[in-house]
Amino acid sequence: MRGILLASAALLGTAAMAAPIATPVKTITDPKSVTSPENPKAKAVPLTDLSAVRGMFGAALAPDGKSVVIAPNLTGRYNLWRVDLGGNFPVQLTSSNEAQTPFEVTPDNQVLFTQDSGGDELFDIYAVPLAGGAVVNLTSTSDAAESDPRLTPDGKGIVMTRRAKTGTVVDLAILDRAIGTVRLLTREADPSRVWQPVGFTDNGRTLIANRGEITSSRCTLYRIDLASGRATPLSKEEAGAIVLGAGVSADGKLLALSSNEGTGQLHAGIMNLATGKVRWVRPTPWEQFAGGFSPDGRMMAVQTNADGRSDLSIVDVASGEERPLAFAPGVNAFGNSAQPWTRDGRLLVLRNGADAPGDLWAVDPISGAAEQVTRLSIASLDPAGLPKSRIIAYRSADGTPISAILTIPFNLQRDGSNPAIVIPHGGPTSQAQDYFSRQATMFASRGYFVLQPNFRGSTGYGRDFQQANVKDLGGADLEDVVAGARFLAATGYVDPKRIGITGGSYGGFMTLMALAKRPDVFAAGVNQYGIINWFSMWENAVGGLREYQRGLVGDPIKDKAAYERQSPLTYVRQIRAPLLNLQGENDVRVPKGQTEEVVKLVKANGRTVDAVFYPAEGHGFAKSENQEDARRRTLEWFDRYLKPAPAK
Repeated sequence: MRGILLASAALLGTAAMAAPIATPVKTITDPKSVTSPENPKAKAVPLTDLSAVRGMFGAALAPDGKSVVIAPNLTGRYNLWRVDLGGNFPVQLTSSNEAQTPFEVTPDNQVLFTQDSGGDELFDIYAVPLAGGAVVNLTSTSDAAESDPRLTPDGKGIVMTRRAKTGTVVDLAILDRAIGTVRLLTREADPSRVWQPVGFTDNGRTLIANRGEITSSRCTLYRIDLASGRATPLSKEEAGAIVLGAGVSADGKLLALSSNEGTGQLHAGIMNLATGKVRWVRPTPWEQFAGGFSPDGRMMAVQTNADGRSDLSIVDVASGEERPLAFAPGVNAFGNSAQPWTRDGRLLVLRNGADAPGDLWAVDPISGAAEQVTRLSIASLDPAGLPKSRIIAYRSADGTPISAILTIPFNLQRDGSNPAIVIPHGGPTSQAQDYFSRQATMFASRGYFVLQPNFRGSTGYGRDFQQANVKDLGGADLEDVVAGARFLAATGYVDPKRIGITGGSYGGFMTLMALAKRPDVFAAGVNQYGIINWFSMWENAVGGLREYQRGLVGDPIKDKAAYERQSPLTYVRQIRAPLLNLQGENDVRVPKGQTEEVVKLVKANGRTVDAVFYPAEGHGFAKSENQEDARRRTLEWFDRYLKPAPAK
């Protein structure tokens, strides 16, 4: 009966609402408190300048703590560069047309990194000397994807994750560096499970590992004997229980972890591996992650994600005393989740904010003194002239409080004439966070209000909120997005007839659902590699994506009606607003046929629709020229359909 009611409500463009979902306490924002500040220095940020802001895939510290390997797109490709702490011009280590991610630098100064081919997600593990030299493919497998390499303490092996090309589970394996053979450590039977290495104990004989569920709804800690592969649980296997290891102390006695035990929200603690007892850090209602120990084992880093903004603190292991690190509001995160500490005891921090593109810093945890390691921005992007953000909260249709990041343009009149863009995030098990966004900066510097909502299904607000859209995708979570558009109009700045929507992956799914089911709210949309048909997704799913989909949507046979109700394809004939689609030709998650399908149907209905397919790109665009082209086309689309025609 409930399924019939939900299906009927969806066809009417609304969603059946249950009781409000409990989240950490938030103060609801008065829309009239939103103000567009005056700033004579404000101007539209050139697209070329936004493209010149370098992105970065990963960071890995050298064992001596004197340099860090990063993967910025300085040449338009995410390749490896070495940057010395203390200052130098970055030294290029690799040159490839493919995107690369560094994970670790070994004591014999080999940089371990991953690379796929054209976005196919069949990663191999490679090595290149820290001083430069020939790149060696260590795994070279066409039938499997390997990632997350960790050198064993004796230096003889590399532990890694491994997924068969046609498989679903992610197992652990070990590579013998001397002879190049790979041996599986785990043989997972549950297709929904994903293993991840954490660290080593027992003088390197034992691996601590996470055994998680691909929907991020459960995780258990294990000890794995490297010689035999025998796995022993360190925590209980319980539905909804998450115990997530982050790092092992250098002496192998302590484990940094995060768990939702007793609260439904992740919080950090320290486990004594001999006794299994856990000491928790200071309580907080917000999501919290442990980040590994300092080299001497006396300190542990902790990251607290408070409503889309992250702060870092240092915990004294002996006393439990917690000291915050002083950074401006934004997303202050571990620069390397596997090993964020330099040998001399400084913490590698990735600092990011709405008006400050991401850079790495090395921070002294005692004095707080910080050294900027990278400078990936462009000089023209002065923070004084960049739009600012604030965290706001509003109520959805059923009363559930929804948080969002609002980026506010300068110098606008509260006359109800201005355009706005809503950008739902991907996932959906993800979160919009207050970091530098090229899209938000591009729009807001041109007079668009930009809202990035954390609708139900988002992480960061507890277990109940994260699971609140399971088997109701495009239902109540869409109403959360619609309520965000209503909030924008209620500020008095935004014309309710000039609100657009865009997003990638699940954000693209939400874009299509919004245009089809709520054509009264959104005037134009840009779908970026969004899910269109869950049946097609199931048929083409690779890796663990099928199990992820099963956990969110259901089974395509048993839950056929639910699949239809949750697929944008069911509603695309209702789309009236102009729709642009951007898609990678080599996308293994959302095959380009899905975009072709929606274009055909919208066009047959006589509506405005277009599509651009980028060659040798996967799920998202890694090549700089394609990123720039996608931003330009998106801006031109919204300028054409949301901004008033210039006076003649």
